[in-house]
Amino acid sequence: QVQLVESGGGLVQAGGSLRLSCAASGSIFVINDMRWYRQAPGLQRELVAAITSGGITHIAEPVKGRFTISRDDAKNTVYLQMGGLEPEDTADYICNAEIRSSVHDYYGMDYWGKGTLVTVSS
Repeated sequence: QVQLVESGGGLVQAGGSLRLSCAASGSIFVINDMRWYRQAPGLQRELVAAITSGGITHIAEPVKGRFTISRDDAKNTVYLQMGGLEPEDTADYICNAEIRSSVHDYYGMDYWGKGTLVTVSS
């Protein structure tokens, strides 16, 4: 059983910063890609940032230059550093990871966290 737990969300003023964390726990052999998505009320879930096991990153255009993604494999954790926050960034931020739970789990599975709420006031 694998769990992803996000933390670090909260209320922040426009222009402020937050760092989100997502820790994976349970039966973990290898973690491949790790991603952050967000979903605002009434809108579709959208990819915010992704990082491969080799450290290659992808940042979505709406947040490029303001957000960065990183990972600490020793802690099975992915981070999302958010700066220059805008009210439009208000959303539930959800972690996703591709995880192989054992050496026999050749293809792995996608796991999702429950999300952490970020609210940016103007």
